[in-house]
Amino acid sequence: MDPEQDAEQIIALYHEGADVWDSQRQRAFIERHWLERLVRLIPARGKILDIGCGAGVPIAEYFLRQRFRVTGIDASEAMIARCRQRFPRARWQVVDMRALALQRTFHGLIAWDSFFHLTREHQRAMFPRFARHAKPGAALLFTSGPGDGEVMGTFLGRPLYHASLDHDEYRQLLATNGFQVRMQVTEDASCGGHTVWLAQRANP
Repeated sequence: MDPEQDAEQIIALYHEGADVWDSQRQRAFIERHWLERLVRLIPARGKILDIGCGAGVPIAEYFLRQRFRVTGIDASEAMIARCRQRFPRARWQVVDMRALALQRTFHGLIAWDSFFHLTREHQRAMFPRFARHAKPGAALLFTSGPGDGEVMGTFLGRPLYHASLDHDEYRQLLATNGFQVRMQVTEDASCGGHTVWLAQRANP
């Protein structure tokens, strides 16, 4: 199977493996210090959009406990069903992020370990979508790969596609869409080797 086809299988793979993924995901919360950094950039009890929210634990759960108003989107119906069961007062929608168009704006946006499953072309197309959903001053937090390329992992014994752009291109896409990089760490040793970006949209 070629990489394009592998990328198209991501939604079905996570839908099928929702129980396994959810069980594994709840064991660690290594990204908490990055969420705290995002929180410091946005108003108390502001609106947060979790893009590729999975089953809602631990990221959406953290924001809800901090009394933020969370909207979570994920392309897997099985994942969203878990979110609705766990956190019925939040807003959950089955949405493919490649077609994200909620007609609402948010104080914070996060795409943690989700955005990097898109092909590089689809990643480029996400930055205008981030901008359309971002209020002035909104913070954006996402993970990428350490450099330009495609990498195949495995999940349920099947190929799990990841892609990344070059760091310079991410910086350019952010700038073009009105975001300024606030912090960026490549292969952050304090966060399981994740490459993390924290940006903020300019105020008018």
